[in-house]
Amino acid sequence: MNYKFAALYIGLIVLVNWGFTVVPLVEMPGGEKWPPMSLVVGFIFIARDFAQREIGHRVIIAMLVAAGLSYVMASPYVAAASLAAFLISEFADWAVYSFTGRSFSQRILISSAIATPLDSVVFLWGIGHLSVSGAVAMTASKMLGALIVWWLVRRRETAAA
Repeated sequence: MNYKFAALYIGLIVLVNWGFTVVPLVEMPGGEKWPPMSLVVGFIFIARDFAQREIGHRVIIAMLVAAGLSYVMASPYVAAASLAAFLISEFADWAVYSFTGRSFSQRILISSAIATPLDSVVFLWGIGHLSVSGAVAMTASKMLGALIVWWLVRRRETAAA
């Protein structure tokens, strides 16, 4: 069996968690902080969708492997906040992907729209930087990546039809 998307999913989670420990936060108006690595997180949700197509519900095991690697390779503090955020948001994403009869592109868009705000709030709360403006900025950053992939997948679906 081919595990390229599962490996990509695991690698992206570890990369982002490591990035959260080394890439400085950007000061926003009002003194809030925004993590630039949140731009990459939107792609993790999409990689999870592709990984689930590849390995089914065992994608949850891949998430746990990534959390374990993040704990060792990144900051345990960031890894714990990330695991909490992923457990909540990824299960929402997983449920939308698994139980809707929508096309793949629609599942990408719907699951990202539900999961990215959950992930943002839980992660920022976990690292002690929760704010409305921070959560909105982080969610928007993640959705940007998801929208790019949704558009590409939708184009492919339309061309195939």
